[in-house]
Amino acid sequence: MNRPLRLLLRVLLALLGLLAVLAALLAYFVYTPTPELPALSGTLSKGEIRVAGQTRHYRLYRPKGLPPDAPLLLALHGSGEGPQALRASTGYGFERLAEQHGFAVLYPKSFAFDWNDCSSIGDTELNGVRADEVGFLAALVDQQVAEHGLDPRRVFVAGVSNGGSMAMRLALEDPQRYRAVAAALANVPAPQNFQCKPVAQAGTTPPLLIMNGTADPLVPYAGGEINLLGLFYKGGAVISSMDSAQYFADRQQLQAPPQIQSTQTAGGWRVEHARWLGAAGRPQVQLTTLHGAGHVLPQPWAARPRLLGPAPTEPNGPEMIWAFFEQQSR
Repeated sequence: MNRPLRLLLRVLLALLGLLAVLAALLAYFVYTPTPELPALSGTLSKGEIRVAGQTRHYRLYRPKGLPPDAPLLLALHGSGEGPQALRASTGYGFERLAEQHGFAVLYPKSFAFDWNDCSSIGDTELNGVRADEVGFLAALVDQQVAEHGLDPRRVFVAGVSNGGSMAMRLALEDPQRYRAVAAALANVPAPQNFQCKPVAQAGTTPPLLIMNGTADPLVPYAGGEINLLGLFYKGGAVISSMDSAQYFADRQQLQAPPQIQSTQTAGGWRVEHARWLGAAGRPQVQLTTLHGAGHVLPQPWAARPRLLGPAPTEPNGPEMIWAFFEQQSR
């Protein structure tokens, strides 16, 4: 074999080795197996609705024997994802709860890569068109409530990551439609990054739960720029998780300081709850802090990419969200 050919072969082998290393790193930090689908009694249906000249898509899970006037939970996915990704990443946690507590779960799909939330920075356009997500979700909720006989007084919203940011927008701009809202892995955009137009009447914001981890590498718990390793997915500046909760407490005119309670899970994770109580003694705003957790909604069924930081299997995030919602239903 002549010298140039040997040199070329060495370069090719080196490149193959580098690709193998990169593939191994990608598998280690990004890949997660799809969790096993639990044995559920209900049906998952696909549907579409035409809103403002656009065809929008969704999935609906209804447990078998769902009673009339049952609650409806709107579950909002993160950036670049969709209904199936949210179902899998939560270990089908909301559907498991729907079986136990008797409610329907509605998974809408964002129009573009990102939900058009309160942030002015994001990939929210598709072919030069930006959707009215608040209007789309209002039309979808009204359709599902009417079609399936669900209770319009018990419509809840739970969003994760960019879906959590969208949930905050619903709480601010369409507060009368939703009984309570949960925003996980999300903070309120900083003033220079804020595009929402909250309703003028103070005290109308629905009860809201924020659930964030202190070691989130994407949405900084202490506030700052949304990005991953300074390279990927830049979403603009946000305020801190405590300031985000205080923002909603001020919107609800809750003047007393929050009550703080700290607990320890069996696995050693510290969970801190800051609760701003309303007149009935129920938490109107709650910040649940998962100390040491990353950009993950903890649950025991599905692994999360290591790139997103530490992923506790406890406490059960979907379960805590539903417990907050149930408090608002009594």
